[in-house]
Amino acid sequence: MRSGPISGTSFLQRILFWHSPALRGNLEDMAQRKKFVPCAAPVVAVQINLDTPGFTYRKWGGDQKCKSGDWLVKNGDDTYTVERETFQRTYQNVQPGLYKKITPVWAEVAESDGAIPTKEGVTHYKAGHYLVFNNEDGTDGYAMTPESFKEKYKIAA
Repeated sequence: MRSGPISGTSFLQRILFWHSPALRGNLEDMAQRKKFVPCAAPVVAVQINLDTPGFTYRKWGGDQKCKSGDWLVKNGDDTYTVERETFQRTYQNVQPGLYKKITPVWAEVAESDGAIPTKEGVTHYKAGHYLVFNNEDGTDGYAMTPESFKEKYKIAA
C-alpha cells in the first residue's frame, strides 16, 4: 500500500487524488504550504454515540459518511461531521457542548478546481479555495472557501 498523503483512503479517493493535478501537484510541493493556527470561536459538538452503522449525507459536492463515535459539529451556519480520532486530537472541550480547535493546520491556495479525499468522503473545491491539512505531511485534508478559512485561521507566528 502506498504511504503518504493518501494512505488510509478508499480506492475511489485514491483515484480522485491521482486524477486531480491541482491537488497532486500541490501536495508534492510542500514549500507552498504554510502553517496556520485556529482563531475561531468554539463550535457546538456532540459525539454520535448511537447503535448505528452510520449514515451518509451530501455536502461539499460529494457524499460524506459518518459512523458511531464520530462528532456532529455546528460551526456558525455550517453543520458537518468530524471523524472521532481527528476530533479528539484537534479539539478541546471548553465547556459542556462547546469545543475549540487547538491544533495548527497547514494550508495552501488551490491553483485550479479539483477534489480532495477526506476521512468523511470527498470535498470538491474551486481555484482559490484553501486546501487544509491537519497534519504537516499533507494527510487528513479538506477544502475551505477563502472567506471561511480567513475567519477561522491566522498565519502562525
